[in-house]
Amino acid sequence: MTLVCAPVVATTVEEMERDMAKAKSLGADLVEIRLDFLRHFQPDIDLPRLISNRPLPVLITFRPNWEGGQYQGDDSTRFSVLRSAIELGAEYVDIELKVAEKFISTIPDNRPDNFKLIVSSHNYEFTPSCEELSDLVARIQATGADIVKIATTALDICDVARMFQVMVHCHAPIIGLVMSERGLMSRILAPKFGGYLTFGKLDAEKESAPGQPTITELLDIYNFRQITAGTKVIGLIANPVKQSKSPILHNKCFKAVGFNGVYLPLLTDDLAKFLDTYLSPDFVGFSCSLPHKVTAVRCCNIVHPVAMSIGAVNTLIRRPYDGKLVGFNTDYIGSISAIEDGIKGSSSKGDAVSPLAGRLVVVVGAGGAGKAVAFGAAEKGARVVVANRTYERAVTLAKEVGGQALSLAELATFHPEEGMILANATSLGMYPNVDGTPIPKEALRFYNLVFDAVYAPKVTRLLREAQESGVSTVSGVEMFVRQAMGQFEHFTGIDAPESLMREIAMKYT
Repeated sequence: MTLVCAPVVATTVEEMERDMAKAKSLGADLVEIRLDFLRHFQPDIDLPRLISNRPLPVLITFRPNWEGGQYQGDDSTRFSVLRSAIELGAEYVDIELKVAEKFISTIPDNRPDNFKLIVSSHNYEFTPSCEELSDLVARIQATGADIVKIATTALDICDVARMFQVMVHCHAPIIGLVMSERGLMSRILAPKFGGYLTFGKLDAEKESAPGQPTITELLDIYNFRQITAGTKVIGLIANPVKQSKSPILHNKCFKAVGFNGVYLPLLTDDLAKFLDTYLSPDFVGFSCSLPHKVTAVRCCNIVHPVAMSIGAVNTLIRRPYDGKLVGFNTDYIGSISAIEDGIKGSSSKGDAVSPLAGRLVVVVGAGGAGKAVAFGAAEKGARVVVANRTYERAVTLAKEVGGQALSLAELATFHPEEGMILANATSLGMYPNVDGTPIPKEALRFYNLVFDAVYAPKVTRLLREAQESGVSTVSGVEMFVRQAMGQFEHFTGIDAPESLMREIAMKYT
């Protein structure tokens, strides 16, 4: 079982004791006591107190500044403290590869049976090649380490693949982690690739290295305890990605239906490079969001006809029998059905073929989501107007759907008729830039219904101002749930648990 280790980086002994107790209550398996963070460390008093009062097994680390830590003193003092930690019963001690042989030569041979020495190497600039990482593993093993620890830095999410390759071929217990947000996958998937432990911080402010998830995220969102070598990997390819609620939604639903999969946020700069790197059949599918939806069409071996006509893919599935990538678009169904139901809910008119038929729909945005709404509305018989910051892109999309193009600035005065429908398919108003809106409040009175694809926050500035103007609204949460249902069924082959999805979406968005 891969352990969850909570780094304790408090500046006082008293706070460290509180943090150790908190780590246990959150479900950690052990704590890393970072002695180098203590402001007024008194080894003869503080170390025995911390170790004797430990509620969990402890890993003692006294990291020097030349290896990314806070300690600025000499090694002889540091070595003495680490030897004392072993004598006092610490279960683990971490020593850096650069000085490992020197330190190990000072440790008595009769070490406690339950003690393990971690020899570590940290690269805060990049992730070396597989060959260099393998050589590093061999050098660490040659010191006599009980556990190999290598931490590198991800400049690209594809860097993580090299760490995974080294981990699965390592014959010794190994901790392999890739730091930064682009390396998050390495921390969550440690059990899948044989990692001895992963680090989970107590809260957002208490990390000991870049890119650490919290203990709560590991255990409650990513279902870390259920991840095994056979777990299927799914995720959201996007940039930015950290604001997405999709990992919460899908992981909770995976657990509820008993599907052995984990859904990750995948901060990706180059979609084609990512897909070429993660070719394993265990990487079974992906959601695809800004800015990759249009590029995804070119990256697929097969594209569903609707997605091809829209020119955007938001769902990628790797076929198990031949590894080919198949692209779908569930934004189309999610957005159009949400708007249709919104019209039905705000109108007393009888059902037509579609309540969108004959209506004037103004779509803001010409990216992947905008294309899905524009094509979907046109297919339902609506007259479509496309407004976009880059006017040329609005013209291109408008021609494709037989509509009209506007610049974003023209929206403020565009009102050829009453009863129009506005659909925002841009990121304007998305967290953290919650003050953004595509249209002035005074122009909203010309619309009967306003739909916003943004779902974080749940009520955007656009929706709030529409409501204040007496206009009916449809939240992006509706589109989020509906498109996620389609994705869930593609990923798992199981009917989506709609009521649970709506409950989760309402709670977390």
